[in-house]
Amino acid sequence: MKNSIYLFLIAIVLIAAQSCGTSAKVTKEVAYANLYSERPLAIAVMPPINNTNNVEAKEFFYTTVPRVLSERGYYVLSPFLCMELFKSESAYDAEMFIDGSLERFREILGADAVLFTTIINWKKSAIGSTVTVTVEYNLRSTITNESLFHRKGTIVYDTSVSSSGGGLLGALVAVAASALVTAATDYIEVARACNQTTIADMPAGKYHSLHNTDQQILAGPKEFSATVKK
Repeated sequence: MKNSIYLFLIAIVLIAAQSCGTSAKVTKEVAYANLYSERPLAIAVMPPINNTNNVEAKEFFYTTVPRVLSERGYYVLSPFLCMELFKSESAYDAEMFIDGSLERFREILGADAVLFTTIINWKKSAIGSTVTVTVEYNLRSTITNESLFHRKGTIVYDTSVSSSGGGLLGALVAVAASALVTAATDYIEVARACNQTTIADMPAGKYHSLHNTDQQILAGPKEFSATVKK
């Protein structure tokens, strides 16, 4: 009986150790080994894939991603020039390329990598004074077609206005004010917050002060949730 209990406890310890091992955090050097290996300089941003009912979400993200990438130290090809090229070549839909060869992007645009974004969810809650967005980012090499950076985030953009006293009346006023703020929210800000929160984990590019010095920083989770206050 004692031996059985002993073996049972050992099994629990081993399972716990294995679980801890698989969920342990890793450094950016390990999490983004391909990116450190290839060190892309120029990035082309594809028009986002929009799987939501918000038809404008695609434009919100397409106009805000380049700046965030530039702030991470990468050279971003002009999205407007790329857009004209995509349209002239009937290549506006990123779905056509997300799983295919990207060699032509290197030959024609000189891009080292291409960033694909997929907007999975975009939900505005007037009562809860929030905008919840789920978006997935995938940076792929134009040399190897391998993924260099892949991350998915659910960002809750909080526009609530805090009550400064006044009891029930004050709370009702705060709720009403929050609803108005949410309704009037510039959704460019929401998209920018999503980009900044998710791409912040990307290793710094050549034109960033942390370039080639951030390998030992712990990488964030591949899938995460975060709340951003307006």
